[in-house]
Amino acid sequence: MPKGIVTLGMVVLLSLFTACQEEVLPKPTALLRLDYPVATYMEFNSPCPFEFQYNADTKVKVKQDCGVTIAYPKMKATVYLTYRQVNNNIDDLLKDAQKLTFEHVIKADDIVEIPFMNPENKVYGMFYDLGGNAASNTQFYLTDSIQHFVTGSVYFYSKPNYDSIMPASSYIKDDMKTLMETIRWKAKN
Repeated sequence: MPKGIVTLGMVVLLSLFTACQEEVLPKPTALLRLDYPVATYMEFNSPCPFEFQYNADTKVKVKQDCGVTIAYPKMKATVYLTYRQVNNNIDDLLKDAQKLTFEHVIKADDIVEIPFMNPENKVYGMFYDLGGNAASNTQFYLTDSIQHFVTGSVYFYSKPNYDSIMPASSYIKDDMKTLMETIRWKAKN
C-alpha cells in the first residue's frame, strides 16, 4: 500500500473519532437562592416592662420572668431575650453581657461592636456582630441605666457554619436591629 494512502486513511480515521464527540462545556456555578419574605412587623404587647416590634412571621413566647423567645421555624433559629431589673448593679449587668459575647471569641473571626443610642426613648446599648463560626453570631444589650436591662442573642439549630447560615443570619440581624430601634420602656404603674 502506498505511503500516502495510509497517511490519508489515518487522518480520516482520526478525524472520525474526534468529530463524533460532543464539545465539552463547563457547567455554570450553581448558587442556592434563598428568598425570604419582606418583613412585616407587629407590636409586642405583654405584661413585661418593655415593648417592641417583631417580625410577624415568627412565634413569640413570653416566660413569667419576662424572658422572651422569638422563633424562626423556617430558618431553624431563635432569638432569646432576657430581662433584668437594674438595682444599683448596672456595672455587673454590663460585664455579664459583654462576657457572654466575648466567650465566642474562640470561634469568632472578629467581633464588631456597634454602639446604639436612642436618647429620646432613653435606650442605650451595644450591638455585636460576630463573624465566623461562633455559636451566636448576633448579640446585643439595651438599657436605660436606671431600671431596665435587656440582652438578646440569636442561635441556630445547627452546627455553626457561617457560610451556610449567612442569608438567614442577615435576615434575622435586620429584625434584631428593628427590635432595638423600636424598644420602649413602659412606665411603672
